[in-house]
Amino acid sequence: MIKGFRDFIMRGNVVDLAIAVVIGAAFSGIVTQLTKSFIEPLIKLIGGGGVHGGAFIVNSVAFDWSAFINAILNFLIVAAVVYFLIVTPMNRISAKLKAAEEVPAPAVAEELLLLTEIRDLLKKNSLS
Repeated sequence: MIKGFRDFIMRGNVVDLAIAVVIGAAFSGIVTQLTKSFIEPLIKLIGGGGVHGGAFIVNSVAFDWSAFINAILNFLIVAAVVYFLIVTPMNRISAKLKAAEEVPAPAVAEELLLLTEIRDLLKKNSLS
């Protein structure tokens, strides 16, 4: 029962789902605040500063390109952390488990096969 549960958990889909939901949601809040508090103000300073820094205005409508860049950076940071801290170690563990399961059966030596044949022939001749 435990082996079946372990095999179920080690499937790629279940692990990927758990990563996406639990780790992604928890870590996303931290990264969002980091990029909003530190990176977005830097982008706005580069974009001219002030109220409309990091945005361009068309017909009195501001298009906030700094928020878009902020969202891209947020995604890249979360994706990199999840990949390097969760996916890569899980792949290594999975590869080690597969390698341990694929241990080849020891090959029967040719001498042992010949001895087995001789034994069988001797048994056959002694019975007749």
